[in-house]
This record gives sequence, structure tokens and C-alpha cells, in this order.
Amino acid sequence: MMVSSTSLWQRTKQVTLSVPVQVALLASLCALILWTLYFSTYPPVHDALHATRHGTAAVACH
Repeated sequence: MMVSSTSLWQRTKQVTLSVPVQVALLASLCALILWTLYFSTYPPVHDALHATRHGTAAVACH
């Protein structure tokens, strides 16, 4: 069976724009941003979040 490129494109668009996929992408983006900020070695970011890191039970700083 040959699937037309139009129907394949429509199916891909439906899956990509579905709410669960959007939620997963947003959650991944938020996790990546938090990870980057929490474990940054850039001094201004590190110093600003130092107390927050120590206040979070699951995140070690040093």
C-alpha cells in the first residue's frame, strides 16, 4: 500500500499538534531550563540560586 504524502503530512501534523505532545514538549522545556539554572557554573546565576539549591531537598550544590 502506498500512502500519499498529503495524508502522511496531515497525520504527522495531527500527532505533533496534539495536546499530549504539546504538554510533553512544554514539560521538557521547563525541566531543561530548571536543570540549566540549577546546575549553572556561571557565577551570577550560581550565586543568585545558591540558597534555592540548598533549600531544595533533592538538589545538592557542592
